[in-house]
Amino acid sequence: MDVKAAQRLHLSPVVRPDMIGRRPSCCSFGMSRPFVSAKLSLRMRRRTTTVEVSCSYNVPASTLESGSVRTPLDEELILKNKSQEIQPNLNGRCIYLVGMMGSGKTTVGKIMSQVLGYSFCDSDALVEEEVGGNSVADIFKSHGEPFFRNKETEVLCKLSQMHRLVISTGGGAVTRPINWKYMHKGVSVWLDVPVEALAQRIAAVGTNSRPLLHYEAGDPYKRAFMRLSAIFEERGDAYANANARVSLKNIAMKLGKRDVSELSPTDIAIEALEQIDYFLKGEGGFYAEC
Repeated sequence: MDVKAAQRLHLSPVVRPDMIGRRPSCCSFGMSRPFVSAKLSLRMRRRTTTVEVSCSYNVPASTLESGSVRTPLDEELILKNKSQEIQPNLNGRCIYLVGMMGSGKTTVGKIMSQVLGYSFCDSDALVEEEVGGNSVADIFKSHGEPFFRNKETEVLCKLSQMHRLVISTGGGAVTRPINWKYMHKGVSVWLDVPVEALAQRIAAVGTNSRPLLHYEAGDPYKRAFMRLSAIFEERGDAYANANARVSLKNIAMKLGKRDVSELSPTDIAIEALEQIDYFLKGEGGFYAEC
């Protein structure tokens, strides 16, 4: 099934850096094109808008003086060249971005989908669509986490039948082995962000949309850091199942940044494409249709 089956994707025309870090029998539909006509209405359409990639960020004066900083034009060219390099081996398969809450999967995913000519979707948003438009936080509150996880698995099952999508997954999607079965029909990429940076991002925007954090009392940063540390302890090994890992610490070191907070979403998207390229070359470019 190709991307023509996804006709109603909703995509914001502007990617904003501040947006960073926001055993069902689902395959038995009895229809030739189940994903289009089933209850899950993806509201996916081919993008007709252009994603505006913001590359402005603070750069240390020492880096500017050394000449090692990349300009927005450099980044655009690198993105384009890398996307063209990996497309033959990618062969239209979907890309699944996994990582902790607040890791930037949505922002980076939109940049990647734009440069690859793919469509973008968010699995959490599709679950919300399935449950009458209720937010993830409301679903957790009204139905409980197991209900949400079942719906999430249904969504990933259906997405695994498609092609040419960049998919931002929920932070806990990696905890179910069945989800990996579906995600490994495409290429999975782990955005590995230090817990301290995640806590800073989430504390800055609030925890109202984060059901696993919202009910903890105390200083926003401290409570986010403590809870995120515990969650990462539980999920770290699961994230490592991804086909490719994008370490923000490694990117910062490579680009001479003092901290991962100085990285732009485009920096991260470039590294994601590079890591996908390494994976594809390592498997010899082989892709078995599933």
